[in-house]
Parts: sequence; structure tokens; C-alpha cells
Amino acid sequence: MTLPSLFVAHGSPMLALEDHEYTRFLEKLGRDLKKPKAIIVFSAHWDSPDQSGTVDESHDTMHDFYGFSDEMYKLTYPAQGSAEISHRIDELFQANNLHYVPVKGRGLDHGVWVILQKMFPDADIPVVELSVDSRRSPKEQYAIGAMLSELRKEDVLIIGSGGLVHNLRMVNGQATEPDAWAMQFDDWIAEQLEAWDLLPLFDYGQKAPHVDQAVPHYAIEHLVPLFYAMGAADDQRHAKRLIQEYQYGNLSLNCWMFGANGPD
Repeated sequence: MTLPSLFVAHGSPMLALEDHEYTRFLEKLGRDLKKPKAIIVFSAHWDSPDQSGTVDESHDTMHDFYGFSDEMYKLTYPAQGSAEISHRIDELFQANNLHYVPVKGRGLDHGVWVILQKMFPDADIPVVELSVDSRRSPKEQYAIGAMLSELRKEDVLIIGSGGLVHNLRMVNGQATEPDAWAMQFDDWIAEQLEAWDLLPLFDYGQKAPHVDQAVPHYAIEHLVPLFYAMGAADDQRHAKRLIQEYQYGNLSLNCWMFGANGPD
């Protein structure tokens, strides 16, 4: 069974310590998926004009946030790397004449380990983190994902980690219901994904409702992992939203599965 690719919202770093419907969903998703040979994560928290990937034998845990409880800074996710998968990624970039930079010593940022410690708490699956490039067009981001799609057939799980609505200047800790504008943006994105309608999706900046609130210019990198993850299932154009939740009024917590196979 070919593994799907996933887009997973990583929310706030506090997700690592929280217990609610979304975190329980991630825990169950990890149990339900066929165990991968390795995991590739395109993280919103590594935005670089040079397409880069980790090549370490083992990873440090980056605490790339501030102002949280001491407990957050004690959390670790001691995943190993994979020389085999790192080499395969490098080969695919070279075969497609695309610039690629292997990086040593970076560690895994919280866009990676916060979700993986919920999905795969034993940290026993090798991980390779890949950067995103928010300066590329969605079409180019999608194409890079598609270029790596064959790795899914080799039992590699490809994840894009970010957030469809991720505007920290508009979150409201007192909110009891999700904001209508955030729901409308998510629903518009869902329509394009479920129809696999790439033209309007790639032109979301002009066509999506409330795009300035949902995808502010200073946080655009949180949306772009979606296109990498979707592209990784270009060979099986099927999209399914597995969960939709909100925190703080408009911080979107959702997971999209791409590809014909995977848990229901």
C-alpha cells in the first residue's frame, strides 16, 4: 500500500503539551497509518531560497520559540536521520536539474517535532526535514512535491507542516467560537483541494476570500507546505480533509490527506 502524503497544521508550540480533540486525532493518525520507513517533513519554519535538507545521523531538538513554560524547553524528539533517504532526495533534485543544499547540524524545528511527537511518540522512524521557499510560486512548490512523489512508493511518508489560517496578530484567547472569515477561507481552500482544481488554488491570493487575514505577508510560509504535500500525490489526485478545528478564534488546526491510500 502506497503511503499518502499529508498536510498537518502544527498550530502553537503548546500543542506538544496539550490534550484535546486535535492532538488525540494526531495520535490516532500515527497509529492508523502504515508505519513508514522514513518521514520527510517540509516545515514552514525553514524558509530558504536554497532548497535544503537535513543530512544528520541524529537530530537535536530546536526550541525555536520564546515566552513559553520551562517544560516546553525540556521536551526532546531524538529522531535519527536517514542517509539513504537524504541521498535519494539529492538524486531526485539532481535528475531534475534543481539546486539542492544538504545541511548538517541544524536540528528539527518545532514545525517538525511538535507534530511527530504526537503521531510517532517513540521517535523510532528516521526523519529528514526539508525547507520551503515562500518566494517560489505555488506551481513551483507543487512541482517539487511531485518530483518526490515516487518516494511514497518506497514507504516514505511526506508531510507538509504549516497552517492554512495562521495570523498570530489576530488570535483571540477569549474566543469561544471560530471566526467566520477563517472558516470561509478554509472552506474555499477545501473546495479547490477536493476538486483538485489547481488553477484557482495556485491563484489563491486573488481568488480566496479573506486571504489578507488568513495568509498575511509575514506568515505566508505557513501556507506553502500545503502545495509541496499536495504535489507529492500528483500521481493519485485525491484529497480528503481528516479534521478541522480552531484555537483562539482563527488558528486553523486541520489535516489533509492526499493520495488514494491511507486510513479513513
